[in-house]
Amino acid sequence: MLTNSTRKKENKRLVERFLGLISEMIAGRQFLLDMLPKGSIGAEIGVHFGDFSQRIIKSVSPKELHLIDPWEHQTSSTYEKSWYGGLVKGGQAEMDERYESIFRRFDRSIRDEQVKVHRGYSSNILQQFPDEHLDWVYIDGNHLYDFVKEDLELSLQKVKPGGYITGDDYMNAGWWEGGVKKAADEFAKNPAVQLIELRNRQFIFRKKA
Repeated sequence: MLTNSTRKKENKRLVERFLGLISEMIAGRQFLLDMLPKGSIGAEIGVHFGDFSQRIIKSVSPKELHLIDPWEHQTSSTYEKSWYGGLVKGGQAEMDERYESIFRRFDRSIRDEQVKVHRGYSSNILQQFPDEHLDWVYIDGNHLYDFVKEDLELSLQKVKPGGYITGDDYMNAGWWEGGVKKAADEFAKNPAVQLIELRNRQFIFRKKA
């Protein structure tokens, strides 16, 4: 078992590594943020430390931003190289700390009821929204094919006509073995959506009116 001191050092190392990757990715995702309507109602699936959530708030100024994540440590070998699996040296205690950090980071926005935090699986949380309630959904949760496919299908149900269904890591690589790309490519064949853009590992669909 890791000591508190060792866990803090490991958490710091992981955060620094993650923030370095995030800083590289932010510029590549700005075009997507510029596309989302100001003052909209949106949901981000897969929140982690909340870095992209903060960019959403700054760029989009959403009326409501729903943050969806189970903050659950995955112990299966499948997730050995994931940010919520093998790379989490502190186990579930570390994931609980990440969850708590979201409330500290977005304290004011939560109190203003702009940000709403939902701890749970997206398959369950999205079901709780009325149909055609959201202006957009950003999918960056579990990258395995079956989970991305479900997120896409549920998002289509919950997004308004003309709304956006977007997401990260559209690529033939990663520990998820191209699951995001496979699910998105299949989704593009759905007559209810229009593929707007594939760029910088981002996919953007619009729900047809």
